Amino acid sequence: MGSSAGWMLCALCACFGALENDALRVTMRESRLKVVQGDFVVLPCSFFTSSPLSRLNIIWTMAPSLSPENPTQVIVYDHGQVIEDPALTGRVGFTGVPWSADIMLNDTRVSDAGIYRCMVNNPPETPDPGIGELELSVVGTWAPPAPPSLPVCQWDGDVDVGGSVTLSCSVADGTPAPQIRWTKLNPEVELPINMDGDLSGSVQIANVSSQTSGLYRCSATNLLGTEHCYVNLSVYSAPGRSSGVLQGVLLTSSMCLVLLALLLLLLWLRRSGTERHQDGGRKPRAEEEEEEEEEECYNEIRYTPSVVKRSFV
Repeated sequence: MGSSAGWMLCALCACFGALENDALRVTMRESRLKVVQGDFVVLPCSFFTSSPLSRLNIIWTMAPSLSPENPTQVIVYDHGQVIEDPALTGRVGFTGVPWSADIMLNDTRVSDAGIYRCMVNNPPETPDPGIGELELSVVGTWAPPAPPSLPVCQWDGDVDVGGSVTLSCSVADGTPAPQIRWTKLNPEVELPINMDGDLSGSVQIANVSSQTSGLYRCSATNLLGTEHCYVNLSVYSAPGRSSGVLQGVLLTSSMCLVLLALLLLLLWLRRSGTERHQDGGRKPRAEEEEEEEEEECYNEIRYTPSVVKRSFV
């Protein structure tokens, strides 16, 4: 009986050990890599899984050396689809997916330096993804450290409601290469930026509205300092729409005034006709007074001869 119990215990331990060995594992063959600016580099990430790869998910992120608290997404493999960071389009790609999570980075730049993290998940295995990290250093031609120069801010596009606007910011100097950020102020909101090389970045704003108006700040930052430039953006309503609305209001007001004048004229005519009908054939008061005066004069003339006649008798 004791031997049977021991055999069952050993079998259970072996099963759990097999399950643990079959769990998803991620291995980084390198913890630090160094590359010369302009060359390519392969970032290795190996994984082991016992499940089919139909639901495999791989995510690479990078935390810049200047701001490790703000990681950005580099490239994703999700259910057979590859999604690249627009800022790295044409410079990054998987080398052997889905059998390997290695990626290759071409035309390396100083801004590519940072901590890279490889995360692999393959349901229905453990929901916690396997994670590996490595540090990439990009070595350029030597130059003495220098703070960033004053950046230049510009905007281009249609500032009417519904239009699209592009905010661009470029800096001439800075060693190491400064990191460029765009922020909308009051309230402060950081905007997604598209980098064009190491020293220029832009923000595209589509379908602008009155809420898009405001002050925008571009910051160029490296280890030696920060410089800013600003753009004050004002969004306007289309002039055609405003004039059309104004013309409609004026036309409506004019029609109302004309109708009101016609109504008052009709009321006055009706009232005048009613008064004439009530008077009928009645003579005017002035004419009646004249007739009364003539009658009095006539009576006086008739009365005088009788007095004269009596005096002669």
